[in-house]
Amino acid sequence: MVTTLIDPRKALGLRIKQLRSEFSLTQEELAERCGLFRTYMSRIESGLANPTLTVLHTLADGLGVDIVALLLPPATPLKPVAKVRSAQPISRGRVSGGRR
Repeated sequence: MVTTLIDPRKALGLRIKQLRSEFSLTQEELAERCGLFRTYMSRIESGLANPTLTVLHTLADGLGVDIVALLLPPATPLKPVAKVRSAQPISRGRVSGGRR
């Protein structure tokens, strides 16, 4: 059975992008405020990363909003997607020097 859901990573990414745009911040500016790499910020906004609770708090602080504001639905409507396992692993924001 396939359940139709909205991917929470995509919804979060769109919401962060929306808030960032409202405050006229670039990805680079927000990343710098939060002490994150701009590339990681890009992956968060595109729904390819799965940020930790700590990172969500950091993003909320960087945007000057309550963490609950990050979890509100984005203004841009999302299309439901079939819930399936991704062929690519979820990015957790870690960078390693090599394979284990």
